[in-house]
Amino acid sequence: MEVEEQIIKELHQVPRQHYREILDFIRAKKKKAGKIVTDTALASESSLKKDWLRHEEDEAWANL
Repeated sequence: MEVEEQIIKELHQVPRQHYREILDFIRAKKKKAGKIVTDTALASESSLKKDWLRHEEDEAWANL
């Protein structure tokens, strides 16, 4: 059984009054995942910009 199927099966066994809490948990996890991607992108920018800001790089992308 796939994890998604297990989650749905479990959800059907949870009292409806807990749905809001579950929804909040899912949204918090999504937000955290998005923040990790953003933080990683920002952290890598400073180390990669030395390559991005080279004349050869500009020439390589000039025709696109």
